[in-house]
Amino acid sequence: MLSETEAQLLQLRVTELEQRLQFIYRQLNIDYAHPTTTQDPALSPQVQEALKSGNKIAAIKFYRELTNCSLADAKDAIDRAEQFIR
Repeated sequence: MLSETEAQLLQLRVTELEQRLQFIYRQLNIDYAHPTTTQDPALSPQVQEALKSGNKIAAIKFYRELTNCSLADAKDAIDRAEQFIR
């Protein structure tokens, strides 16, 4: 079992490593997508990047490629996802 001091030191180390990783992501201009969020195709990196750059048509296209859904369903999904981008 860890002592209180050892647990605090581990927490400090984890925090430091997280900060370093975030710095690397920023330097490389990478958005991290947690694996649990990537289950929704609307949250895939390609769709998110297209939405962030204002290219809704590309986002719909990427969504359709990922899901094989209809154009109307893809548009509805992207409309919903777009609300969280702004």
